[in-house]
Amino acid sequence: MTELDEKLELIVVKRNGKKVDFDGTKIALAIKKGFDSINEQDEETGKYKYDASDITKVYNDVIKSIEKNYKGKIKIEEIQDLIEESLEKKGYKEVHDSFAEYRERRSQSRNMFIDDKRMHKFLKTIEGLGLKSANEDDTKRENANVDGDTAMGTMLQYGSTVSKEFAKAYLMKKKFADAHDNGEIHIHDMDFLPMGTTTCMQIELDRLFKRGFSTGHGHLRPPKDIISYSALAAIAIQSNQNDQHGGQSIPAFDYFMAPGVLMTFKKQFKQQLSDFLDLEGLLEFISMDRVAREIEKLESIEFDIEIFEPIYKDSDEIKRLFKKAYEKAYAKTNRITFQAMEAFVHNLNTMHSRAGAQVPFSSINFGTDTTPEGRMVSINFLKATNEGLGKGETPIFPVSIFKVKEGVNYNKQDPNYDIFRLACEVSAKRLFPNFSFLDAPFNKAFYKKGDYRTEVGYMGCRTRVMSDVTDPNNQTTGGRGNLSFTSINLPRIGIKHGICLKERDKADMDGFYSELSDIMELVRDQLLERFEIQCNKRCYNFPFLMGQGVWTDGEKLKPTDRMRKVLKHGSLTIGFIGLAETLKALIGEHHGESEKAQKLGLEIIGFMRKKVDEFAKEYNLNFTLIATPAEGLSGRFVNIDKAIYGKMKGITDRDYYTNSFHVPVYYNTSIKHKLEVEAPYHNLTNGGHISYIEFDGNTAQNVDAFESVIRMMKELGIGYGAINHPVDRDPVCGYVGVIGDVCPGCGRKEFEAVPLEEVKNFNCGC
Repeated sequence: MTELDEKLELIVVKRNGKKVDFDGTKIALAIKKGFDSINEQDEETGKYKYDASDITKVYNDVIKSIEKNYKGKIKIEEIQDLIEESLEKKGYKEVHDSFAEYRERRSQSRNMFIDDKRMHKFLKTIEGLGLKSANEDDTKRENANVDGDTAMGTMLQYGSTVSKEFAKAYLMKKKFADAHDNGEIHIHDMDFLPMGTTTCMQIELDRLFKRGFSTGHGHLRPPKDIISYSALAAIAIQSNQNDQHGGQSIPAFDYFMAPGVLMTFKKQFKQQLSDFLDLEGLLEFISMDRVAREIEKLESIEFDIEIFEPIYKDSDEIKRLFKKAYEKAYAKTNRITFQAMEAFVHNLNTMHSRAGAQVPFSSINFGTDTTPEGRMVSINFLKATNEGLGKGETPIFPVSIFKVKEGVNYNKQDPNYDIFRLACEVSAKRLFPNFSFLDAPFNKAFYKKGDYRTEVGYMGCRTRVMSDVTDPNNQTTGGRGNLSFTSINLPRIGIKHGICLKERDKADMDGFYSELSDIMELVRDQLLERFEIQCNKRCYNFPFLMGQGVWTDGEKLKPTDRMRKVLKHGSLTIGFIGLAETLKALIGEHHGESEKAQKLGLEIIGFMRKKVDEFAKEYNLNFTLIATPAEGLSGRFVNIDKAIYGKMKGITDRDYYTNSFHVPVYYNTSIKHKLEVEAPYHNLTNGGHISYIEFDGNTAQNVDAFESVIRMMKELGIGYGAINHPVDRDPVCGYVGVIGDVCPGCGRKEFEAVPLEEVKNFNCGC
């Protein structure tokens, strides 16, 4: 407190009418918060744009104004007006605007529970969470890996609902909240906005394995065999899930696990050799210390046994035991690797995060490591997936993604073609893996031969992070992720400017693009506002993601450092949904029905991609365009639009809008035509995409046909694709998978009677 404010004998009148003694310290703190909200640190000098002298300058000016113009009492709003006036007068425009926006938000928040209409809506949402199932309430289905019907899942949703209202009232401009509420846009994971979390992450496990890591409850040593490698991989995914609101992925699972296979083999080889030599009474003729040193030098599990000739010399018997020990060690390593992969799959389908309310949304990318160790990992992971869970159920996690690459696994002469074929066989039975295509032009552009870190990795849901405008010399997938994304209700704009309302004979495309441009700029500003919240969090807020260096350069941060310097490498993403319905609204047919509609569809998504590229250039941040996953959003948008415009055939007459740029599932077309129509959109959606093909019947009976469709995807330039097919559930044993005449889980034959007690206990999940 200065001499100036010591002289002031004032009463401050608060908004509720309460009167308190004047305290200049509170004014200083308010001014400081205004500066802190936009203060940036220079990466080179480490100095901040504003310092204490700037705060003091404004503070003294405000105190002088109060002393000059107020006697006896002053209202709190008047003090805030004086702060704004002083900031503007002193030339601190950025701080002034931030301070004024904050005041406006606080004003809105104070009215939140006074507004009867808003309060009613809030209470209806809470009521839905408590009394409705996930089938009845979209709110409970926003995240696919949260069971909104369980006690903890419902508790999470209660917290989520309150958090969303807090975010809308305190943390975002009213125009953004209104646009979300009226269904123009959808701000994904809004409930996590106050926490400043980011969406998803591609975890480079070798960073963690090299030095070990801490989960906050003790330090885990670097792993020394494939069992501990797989265990720590699952723990890393679980731990990181608690620092983010989206999913966790591993971009090169086979490469990261391979060293664990080699370590396991070395242990087994030494042990088997020692046992065999001891059994034959030959141990005293060999220096096991020397053998151990030579084994530690091995760089592969496959080698010529003759390298040990200087040790066994001319002894054929000892040479025979070396070979026998090698074969036994190799077989045991292979078996142990399978057990490690099986444990990994089981862990990721049973371990929980977020107070037990959520299974981590996990993904792995694999298939391009051609070393014997990497191949052993890939083959055994696929075998473990094929085996299923405890009752033979199809494992949902991790969402596995097989990376297809010419010269590596695509052609029959390629070293990993056998693994590609196995991936097709497993996916034909178990739905996974999905397939990504590294030779798609927009993926191949980043690929550097021999550097697996330049192989594009996907999140299971479709998110893709690769290009980096902030660091063009280090464009890789690992150590980065999406920061946040917001989706646009594309059909709404199509309805307003198309022919569907019979207000015009021809679509008003100028009006359509004008409104789309305005909404994209609105979303851009909303993403930037959220980015500032994220950047103003500190390293200690994310002890695993940042504290353990999972995010690129996170290990360079001090606990109290803000995060802008590292978060800039992530992506800010604009999404869209319902291109098919948009085209029906505009011209009466979707892109699967005519070349005219396809041309217009590509023009619309091309327009959106051009805009996000312009945003990226203007702000030097990674703005990207994503083909939004549908989930609960597809129903939310269509329900709002149906209430406004009524049922319109092919537009609002279903319970959902079509997933992103997909040809509608109800439209009868060929596999090839569907893929040909969707393929060009992959090139435009650099933030993520996927194309699905639906098969009828048991695809495991025709793996050749399955593989031919995957090859078709690759040749057409698809970036990421999957084949869906029927999955059955046995009511007796619970087996989930393809069931023919006989259940693989319990052996029950088709049409065989189900015990009455099983019928009583069976819950079909409806």
